[in-house]
Amino acid sequence: MSGSDRAVLEALFQAALSAAYPETRMQHLLPQPPKGRTIVLGAGKGAARMARAFEMLWPHPCEGLVVTRYGHGTPTERIEVVEAAHPVPDAAGRAAAGRILDLARAAGPDDLVVCLISGGASALLSLPAEGLTLEDKQAVNKALLRSGAPIQEMNAVRKAMSAIKGGRLAAAAAPARMVTYLISDVPGDEPGVIGSGPTVAGGADPETALAILRRYDIPVSDSVQRAIRANTAPAVLPDAELHMLATPQMALEAAAATARELGLTPVILGDALEGEAREVGRVLAGIAEQALRHGQPAARPCVLLSGGETTVTVKGQGRGGRNVEFLLALTLQLQGRAGISAVACDTDGIDGSEDNAGAWTDAATLALGKQSGLVATEFLANNDAYSYFAALDRLVVTGPTLTNVNDFRAILVR
Repeated sequence: MSGSDRAVLEALFQAALSAAYPETRMQHLLPQPPKGRTIVLGAGKGAARMARAFEMLWPHPCEGLVVTRYGHGTPTERIEVVEAAHPVPDAAGRAAAGRILDLARAAGPDDLVVCLISGGASALLSLPAEGLTLEDKQAVNKALLRSGAPIQEMNAVRKAMSAIKGGRLAAAAAPARMVTYLISDVPGDEPGVIGSGPTVAGGADPETALAILRRYDIPVSDSVQRAIRANTAPAVLPDAELHMLATPQMALEAAAATARELGLTPVILGDALEGEAREVGRVLAGIAEQALRHGQPAARPCVLLSGGETTVTVKGQGRGGRNVEFLLALTLQLQGRAGISAVACDTDGIDGSEDNAGAWTDAATLALGKQSGLVATEFLANNDAYSYFAALDRLVVTGPTLTNVNDFRAILVR
């Protein structure tokens, strides 16, 4: 095996990203053309790229609208792309969601409705249920993001407060034929959780959502509680086509294939790891040390691969994201152990709300930090891992990747 640690880690990340793009699999999963119109609707960080891919592959007329995060758009010819805020929704997302729902309602029985859903759709399709305001949704979203709640619980609340999620978009389009293409960013790849399932029935139970809010001590007014309880959603929907274009496991398998080409033994630890980012970092550091000292779960040189979505319970005032927080905790746990390096990045190119995808680390990181007068434990305590790695020029910056299969982590053991 040859190549610097950083080059190897970057090659693995690029392999994972390439497997997360929609073009390759979509071309084999196109539906039969309809007698009527083809209406394309969608939302998420990968929605613009998905729309562009569909346009390129679909040899028939089509029209429609997708909404993506600010800065994640791409030129299209027939499908309109609008941008809105993520992770906290804004008025642009509300307006786009309203237009998307209107387009679904206008579909006729001879029409085909194609839905393109990727991670981020839940915040971007921000259409409050009757009796709720955008400000209500913004306040709850902000509180959930700081609470450390896993994505499944966050999306259960979002469904309960939405006029479009939890299968409501599909219900609005009936009786038109519907085909949904998904890029998964959630542990388990459950279609009803991806983007809060706008075309998937179930999972919008009001009492479940209210119990989650109580669990994390997130206060909501009596009027908000009444609106949530009154917001009905379809329990069942007509049979609809669902196609998974990309998942965390697909990305990990692509990285594993590249690892083998580089002479590394890949070990996929899991595609759905959850928990506090810093705790996951400490655990994976222990597994890396086991590989270094005892050749388990694989002999050196090897790479430990994992995906999923960790969480951060924000208590400090720093700049950070779950990937850099994971990585700083791992770095501290290893204490400069020679022979171990790692990368942790979000596949959408944005770690939290910063301008980086993540960061990388090796045995020299802590020593370099000390030379610069940086106390790593203080940065971690302040949820400020971004600033720590930025000071050492160890951020990974890709810009928006226009896809999203959640976090990618690779730990290289020489």
